[in-house]
Amino acid sequence: MSFLGLILLAVGLSMDAFAVAVCNGLAMKKPLIKKAVAIGLYFGAFQALMPLIGYFAATLFAERIIAYDHWIAFALLSFLGGKMVYGSRKKPTCHDRKCTAEKCSDRMCPVAVKPDKDEPQINISRMLPLALATSIDALAVGVSFAFLRVNIASAAMLIGITTFLISASGVKIGNVFGSKFKPKAEMIGGIILILIGFKVLFDHLGII
Repeated sequence: MSFLGLILLAVGLSMDAFAVAVCNGLAMKKPLIKKAVAIGLYFGAFQALMPLIGYFAATLFAERIIAYDHWIAFALLSFLGGKMVYGSRKKPTCHDRKCTAEKCSDRMCPVAVKPDKDEPQINISRMLPLALATSIDALAVGVSFAFLRVNIASAAMLIGITTFLISASGVKIGNVFGSKFKPKAEMIGGIILILIGFKVLFDHLGII
């Protein structure tokens, strides 16, 4: 896989984390840099770790299915991308949104969330499940890396750094612009993964 392909893949994988970061920024009265950095580190670290786990797990049996490796990579990337595109079409809600009044006219504010003066806490008990949930897709991508013989150390580092930068920025974007970027980010990320899946397959078949 080319460097450009890895960059695009990293961006696509980071969109889930970006969407959650937007929701966190939406709930903050004032998005402090240290909070944005902390959120970015949580998401970036897990996005870097998961491909490593998937890669080394898949390496154990990669040689046995070498004839089908590109098809497996294509199926994984297309499935993950399709899931993200489908998810982006749902009504956008950020469950951490804090209303400012009992009766809120903000259309982006989930009805079920009651007013709360406390901002979301950036601690391990809260962020660990979020970081794990948004990095599961990277685990599957790590499996595809084993079949594509990608340099896993460089790829994992690139994914982690990209996710850190994008999710840290998402905190500020969510605070300033609201949750309208969340579904668009998920759709863009899904399309990127699907396109990369097709490129992997076409390269294998000699179409491009």
